[in-house]
Amino acid sequence: MPNPIPENDEGLLTKERTKTQKPPMYRVLLHNDDYTTMPFVVYVLQNIFQHNEDDAYRIMMAVHRQGLGIAGTYTFEIAETKMTQTVRLARANEFPLLCTIEPE
Repeated sequence: MPNPIPENDEGLLTKERTKTQKPPMYRVLLHNDDYTTMPFVVYVLQNIFQHNEDDAYRIMMAVHRQGLGIAGTYTFEIAETKMTQTVRLARANEFPLLCTIEPE
């Protein structure tokens, strides 16, 4: 009976799969100040970060009471873009609202 395993087996061809890693995420933070109005912060949260009215109000109150609130968590490029949009909108409306990003 013939041997089912060849003697000169060079190896099997295998296709290597590369695993795609999830990108690191970054938090966009809003900082409290004494000049930016609460309605403006709610406006920013609804229009830049796409929060509904209840969530925007809750985050705004966290900023007001705790001094800091998380507006959202995104990949670096998106977080940076939202941070820039927030600061530009605040400056255009003469508010000193501080917006930063940090790794999750």
